[in-house]
Amino acid sequence: MTRPNRPQGQMTTAIHAGETPDPATLASSPPIHMSSSFISEEVAGFSAHDMTPDSPYCYTRWGNPTVAMLEDKIAALQGAEACLCTASGMAAASAIFFTFLSAGDHCIVSDISYAGVAELARDTLPRMGIAVSIVDLSDLDAVAAAIRPETRLIHSETPVNPIGRLTDLAAVAELAHQSGALLSCDATFASPVGMDAIGLGVDLVMHSATKYICGHGDAVAGAVAGRAELIRQMRIEAAIHHGGVLSPFNAWLVARGAATLPMRMRAHETGARSVAEWLEGHPAVTRVVWPGLASHPQAELAARQMRNFSGMLSFQVGDAATGRRLAETMIEKLETIHYAVSLGHHRSLIFWMETQGLLDSSFRLEGAQAQAYRDWAGDGIFRLSVGLEDAEDLITDLARVLG
Repeated sequence: MTRPNRPQGQMTTAIHAGETPDPATLASSPPIHMSSSFISEEVAGFSAHDMTPDSPYCYTRWGNPTVAMLEDKIAALQGAEACLCTASGMAAASAIFFTFLSAGDHCIVSDISYAGVAELARDTLPRMGIAVSIVDLSDLDAVAAAIRPETRLIHSETPVNPIGRLTDLAAVAELAHQSGALLSCDATFASPVGMDAIGLGVDLVMHSATKYICGHGDAVAGAVAGRAELIRQMRIEAAIHHGGVLSPFNAWLVARGAATLPMRMRAHETGARSVAEWLEGHPAVTRVVWPGLASHPQAELAARQMRNFSGMLSFQVGDAATGRRLAETMIEKLETIHYAVSLGHHRSLIFWMETQGLLDSSFRLEGAQAQAYRDWAGDGIFRLSVGLEDAEDLITDLARVLG
């Protein structure tokens, strides 16, 4: 069976990219290749540096057919030349940092980002001799001022976790490329179909594939998509040398979820709109942040940059004590929404995220940066990942706890 060489729609791409009927059995669904090693039919070198794009499979840490199938699928969905899948989203972020940065280099990292990335940037990178500037990437003047001759990477996230602030990727890409730096972006909240990050100038788009790409909360995975040469460097450095590779079984689970990603993202967005609009009208809620709302401070940028506003929203209910009390009520009384971490699953998930705790631990922001975070988050937010349940049932569940 030949693969079409013409552009196809998102759903067709999600279902078919990377897949062909199994040549041995003609099975329509892709098999799971759980083997750690593969028979060699010719004498070859025993180094990853001997690999070419046409090299046969040798050892699953170097490459695996099931993982390669998922990589092709994500690359196609993201509009990228190639993709590297990793054991987790943090492994994907680490792959970017430790492939393209060395001692003496400088990188710029979003001051608000996934907690694991925030802590890696503040603790681990400096220990390796890599200088790090923590910058509000929504402030283009601050980005320009932070760039140095030795800047090699700007790592962005949009929308940022957990507050939903946006980064103007096209503008930051221009600044990065003018200085000779790479731009990476954690686009987990948006998903591959929610934003054309490659078209906006991003060099490396990373995802915690655990979230929307998998979509079912049953596999941990990461992915980085970008130019083939950049991905080749990451495969040798991060996958083969660092070893944070994705298991074939998890790759198969994530690919099964990815097949319905465009359809699911439409449903997530529809549900989030209904829930966000209802929350905005509730007297106990003091603020709602969702990119699809006209009240979002960057609504114009969201409309210009995002193709789908996703199911991630946050809301405030007053001071920290009020938020903690409501979180306790949620744990006791929610029936449909799960009080749990993570996001992007078919089930709705909610979690209380107190501002001072994040400022003291992961983000360690002070002065103007701390105040800027509070401008978005107040004393704390509830991060709500709207799943695929009927919006009316989610609203009923929230009404039960909000009163």
